[in-house]
Amino acid sequence: MPQIRKDFDGQTVITTFEVTPGTAHDLLEALTAAWDEVISKQPGFLGGAVHLNDAQTRIATYSQWQARGDYQAMLRTTEMRARNRVINQLCRSFEPVMYEVLSVFEP
Repeated sequence: MPQIRKDFDGQTVITTFEVTPGTAHDLLEALTAAWDEVISKQPGFLGGAVHLNDAQTRIATYSQWQARGDYQAMLRTTEMRARNRVINQLCRSFEPVMYEVLSVFEP
């Protein structure tokens, strides 16, 4: 499970997918398979989550990696390149963005 901490020195990646209600669950199935079968088994993977908005028009994923290069290496694998081509066909767009944790707020 990801731990959001200000002192985290790895790589955080948030990816947003624009979908239609008709394709949201197809994309969720493809993403779940990718996370179960490929992403979670990659060196440097620390954890992640998948989110779906109420309108089923946006999916967001959150992942943490030990290092930026670990995430980039996962994207370059033959398996993920093939899966990303399928994922691209199931959504209008998707954009992975690398972030740094700057603040964390707790009760």
